[in-house]
Amino acid sequence: MFFLDVLTIVSIGLLIGTELSVSVFVNPILERLDANTRMIVTSYFGKRLGAAMPPWYIFSALLLIAETAIRYHSNGKSLLITASAFWLIAIAISVAVLVPINSRIVQLDSGSAQSSFAEHRTWDLIHRGRVAVLAISMICFLLAVL
Repeated sequence: MFFLDVLTIVSIGLLIGTELSVSVFVNPILERLDANTRMIVTSYFGKRLGAAMPPWYIFSALLLIAETAIRYHSNGKSLLITASAFWLIAIAISVAVLVPINSRIVQLDSGSAQSSFAEHRTWDLIHRGRVAVLAISMICFLLAVL
């Protein structure tokens, strides 16, 4: 169980850190760039993270579900169920709302700068909510296993 705990903590912790850094560091820097550069860089980040994050989210969800199953008869069961549920909610938010917005952003051209900026602001606002949901999930998980 120790190995699974460490793997889960590392996986969800790094994922949340990556998502947080997008909101706190990357997006504020992107807002300061000129329109063409911002579109190019946003598209690059969108494609790169859009390819890497889905498998990472699923892997982390599977780890949380495995932790819940293994510890189902422990005192932390309700916290583990809550952690898994919040993680799955974050995935649902991503698939239903954030992925479609991201797909539109990466396909816009330089003539669509204003539309891209509006889409990016909407994405960033919803993304911050997703980061909060992920953080709640991790806190529940850590309270259950530590």
